[in-house]
Amino acid sequence: MSRDTVRVRFAPSPTGYLHVGGLRTALYNYLFAKKNGGAFVLRIEDTDRSRYVEGAVENLIDALRWAGLDYDEGPGKEGGVGPYLQSERLEIYNERVAQLIEDGKAYRCFCTPERLDEVRKKAQAEGGQPKYDKHCLALSEEEANAKLDAGEQCVVRLNVPEGETISFEDRVRGTVSFSSDTLDDQVLIKSDGYPTYHLANVVDDRLMGITHVIRGEEWLSSTPKHVLLYQYLGWDVPEFAHLPLLLNPDRSKLSKRQGDVAVEDYRAKGYLPEALVNFVALLGWTAGDDREFYELEELVEAFTLERVNKAGAVFNVEKLDWLNEEHLKKQSPEALLPAVRAAYEASDIKNKSASDDYLVKIIPLMLERVTFPSEIATTAPYFFDAPTEYDEKGVKKRWKDDAAENTRALADAYEKLDAPTKDDYERVLREVAEKKDLGAGRFIHPARLAATGVPGGPGLFDVLELLGKGEVVARLRAAAERLG
Repeated sequence: MSRDTVRVRFAPSPTGYLHVGGLRTALYNYLFAKKNGGAFVLRIEDTDRSRYVEGAVENLIDALRWAGLDYDEGPGKEGGVGPYLQSERLEIYNERVAQLIEDGKAYRCFCTPERLDEVRKKAQAEGGQPKYDKHCLALSEEEANAKLDAGEQCVVRLNVPEGETISFEDRVRGTVSFSSDTLDDQVLIKSDGYPTYHLANVVDDRLMGITHVIRGEEWLSSTPKHVLLYQYLGWDVPEFAHLPLLLNPDRSKLSKRQGDVAVEDYRAKGYLPEALVNFVALLGWTAGDDREFYELEELVEAFTLERVNKAGAVFNVEKLDWLNEEHLKKQSPEALLPAVRAAYEASDIKNKSASDDYLVKIIPLMLERVTFPSEIATTAPYFFDAPTEYDEKGVKKRWKDDAAENTRALADAYEKLDAPTKDDYERVLREVAEKKDLGAGRFIHPARLAATGVPGGPGLFDVLELLGKGEVVARLRAAAERLG
């Protein structure tokens, strides 16, 4: 596999739903791959069996597809370097670990949890860093085999050298260096026989031809261990890019305690995938200008790792809402129809007989006034049910002493029309106002209250045309009677 071809991966653990931080990592990998004519690989890191959640893999794939981030290789899309589930690659990891043990780069550790706890407490009491003391490194091969034959459980640890500086280049942070004395002898194979993230991650990235490792900042401190593994196995180190943390408005790390963090949460609330993708793209990256609205194809064109920030990015829901409104305006009524109908059917609106054609006509009138597609029907129930109550403040401000009389006159004039259009409703209203020598506003505001029950909304004559003459006349007469 050519190392000249860009290959990146998104490697989530199936422990639940897709976190918005995971969506951003997937997005940046996707954008980088598409920008550079490369491949975007999905790999499922499911070796921590204690945290595995049934159905999580399907949820992850569904969330990525909903967001428009289709992977080139992964589960169900074989690319010649699978399997793409780590739990199906155990033999591969065992081969590499055997090589590391033979070369003295890793060793078996038989220490009990009790001894490890003692080592940790002793180090803390002495003011040192709580890490493993290499006790089992001194075991001979014969001693280790004897313990294995006796049925003792063990793990395999990385043999971290002492007194060395481990450095690597990061596309976001520049040169990053760690002292090996701060690193623990990381467990590579657990007592259950499954590899840890660190071993499986390095082996799979190499064997899957990954050229650029783009992941969250939380993995930065683990990277020197990964660099050691690459060196110990005689492999070239890929390029790294560690993305900034996502923060709550109070600059604490984004967590469920302060709000929704799962992609599914935002999907269920009615956010458009285009808006959520646009939003997370801007959490730590900018094209260097003031632009904020992007379609996915435009993000591909604009994205570079060099414009990713080091500083944490604040998750601002107000900005997400604004982007959702902007993307909503770009949608066709037909595309929004399923969401609008679902909300309409689930609402407490009494009249449930509206056709798809009728709903499609409502959508353009409401797009400028809502954040979510589901609000298009539910915030304007007057399109379906005649008002039984009238906004108190609107009545006090707009229903003047002559409003009932003027509204009846308007109803009489409308009743004489034959299949009136929006222009007919407006023309007749102005004619009636002129005959009475009054401003059009003395008819428009009471007519809106009568037709909708509220003082604001889409254009009055658009609403009247959609309601139809019979319904309009009935509502005008009802309001004149009730409000007096």
